[in-house]
Amino acid sequence: MEAIKKLKPPKTPPKEVEAITKNVEVKKNEFWGWCVLASFLALLVISCGVYTLVKLFPNFLPHNKPGPNRPGPIARNYADALGIAFQFFDVQRSGKLVNNRISWRGDSALRDGSDRNLDLSKGLYDAGDNVKFGFPMAFTATLLSWAILEYGERMAAVEQLGQAQDSLKWITDFLINAHPSPNELYVQERPEGMSERRPAAQVNASFPGSDVAAEVAAAMASASLVFKKIDPDYSFTLRTNAEELFAFADLYRGAYSVSIPQVKKFYNSTGYGDELLWAASWLYYATRDPSYLKYLTVINGDVFGNWGDPSWFSWDDKHAGTQVLLARMNFLGEKDGISPDENAKLQMYTRMAQATMCTLLPGSPSATSSRTAGGLIWVSEWNALQYSLAATFLAVLYSDYMATSQVQTLFCDGTTFSSKDLRHFAITQADYVLGKNPMEMSYLVGYGMDYPRYIHHRGSSIPVDSRTNCREGFKWYDSPDPNPNIPTGAVVGGPFMNETYVDNRTNHRQAEPTTYNSAFIVGLLSGLLTTASVPQSFG
Repeated sequence: MEAIKKLKPPKTPPKEVEAITKNVEVKKNEFWGWCVLASFLALLVISCGVYTLVKLFPNFLPHNKPGPNRPGPIARNYADALGIAFQFFDVQRSGKLVNNRISWRGDSALRDGSDRNLDLSKGLYDAGDNVKFGFPMAFTATLLSWAILEYGERMAAVEQLGQAQDSLKWITDFLINAHPSPNELYVQERPEGMSERRPAAQVNASFPGSDVAAEVAAAMASASLVFKKIDPDYSFTLRTNAEELFAFADLYRGAYSVSIPQVKKFYNSTGYGDELLWAASWLYYATRDPSYLKYLTVINGDVFGNWGDPSWFSWDDKHAGTQVLLARMNFLGEKDGISPDENAKLQMYTRMAQATMCTLLPGSPSATSSRTAGGLIWVSEWNALQYSLAATFLAVLYSDYMATSQVQTLFCDGTTFSSKDLRHFAITQADYVLGKNPMEMSYLVGYGMDYPRYIHHRGSSIPVDSRTNCREGFKWYDSPDPNPNIPTGAVVGGPFMNETYVDNRTNHRQAEPTTYNSAFIVGLLSGLLTTASVPQSFG
C-alpha cells in the first residue's frame, strides 16, 4: 500500500486548478465561437448562392406542379445570336431616337400623325421600306410579349431583358397613340417618301378592321402583363385600350383590307376570326374576366376555331398560336372556375396544338412533307423563314409546357415522343437558320462569318451622307455593291425549297427582313438558352 501511495501524482494546488479550469473554459468558448462563425459564413455563402439563382431563375423553385429543378448551362451560341437579333428592332425604329445603338440610323417620320393632330412618330417600320403597317407591327409586339412572359428570366440571365422591354414599349407607345377613341384605330402611313406628306389611314365603325383591331388588342393585352409589375399605370392603360379595341373589333366586324384596299398588295388579311380568338385569349390571361374565356370556347370556338387540319402560324393566321397558348392552361393547371362546356372546348384547342406538334416532328406518322432535304420546315418561297421560325417557336414553348408540368409523352398516331424530341427538333431548325445548312450561310445578318450582304432594306442600302428622295433612291437599289450599312439582327426571307439563296437586294422573296421574323427568332433563341421551367402563370 505504501508503494502504491507513492505512485499517486502530487496534488495540484487549488489556485492552479482554478486557473487551468478557466483556461480550458476560455479555449472551449473560443472553439465554439469559431464554429458558430464558420457555420454562419457557410450559411451566408449558401444563401447568397440561392438568392442569386432565384433572382436569375425563380422558376427553379418548387411549384404546385414541379418542373426541372436545376438550371442547365447557358448555350453561348444562342446567347450571342439573341444579342444580335435584338438589334434589328433598333434598326427599324421610327421617331425621335433615344439611346440610339445604330450609328447609321437617325430620327425619322417625326410628323407622322400630325395631319390628325396625333403623335404617331414612334413604332417600327415593318420590313425593308419606309412604311409602318399597324397589323404586322402589333403582331410583332404580341410575339415579343409572349417571349418575355415565358422566357424573361432567361433573357435576364444574358442581359437582354431590358432590351426586349424597351423594344416592346417603343411599339406599344405608338399603338396607344394610334387609338384616340374607342371605335377608331390608325393602322398605316402610306408609302410616300420620307420628306413628303405621309397621311395616316384608319379603321372605324364605318370602315371596320376586325383583324387589325383585334391584333392590336392582343398586343396591348399581352404587353399589359409584361409591364404589370414594372409600371402598373402603363399596364392599366394598355389593358383598358385592349378591352376597348376588342369590343370595337367584335361589334363592327369586317376585314381591314376591304376598308383600306391599298394594303392588299402588302398585308392582305384572309380573315378576322383567328384574330378575335387570339385577342380574347390574351385578354383572358390579362384580366381573368370569364366572359373572354366563354367567348373563345362556348360562343365562338366552333365558329372560328378551325377544328380541322393544323395551320401554319404567321402574321395572317393566328390559329396555331392560339391553340398552343390555350394548351398552356391544360398543362399548367390554370383552370379554376371553368365550366365543363368551356373545358371541352379547351381540350379541342389542346388537341389541335398537339396535332401541330405531330406535324413538325420527323418520324411522326403525320409529319409534314413541307420541309427541305436538309430538314428545314418550308411552306412558301415568300419569306420562307417566317413559317419555320413560327412553328419552331411554338414547338419550344410546347416542349417547355410538357417539361414544366412533367408530362412525359406526346402521342402522334400511335408513335410517342417526349419534350426532349420537340426541343431537339427546335435546335435543328435554329441551327439551320444560324448556318448549319447547305449554303453554310447564316440567315441572321451579323451572326457568323457568312451572311447576306445585299439585303432588301432601303435604309441599309443608301449611304448615310446621301440626300436622295424616294425615286432617286433606285440608283442604290440597283447598285452592284453590298449594302453600305449592315442591318444587324435582320432575319431575311431565307432559302428556296432547293436550299439555295440568291443574295440580291432586288430579290424580295428571299432578301427582305421583317420585324416579326426577328420576334420569332428572339422567342426561339430565348427558349433555347437553357433548360428551365416556364412560369406557372403570367400574373
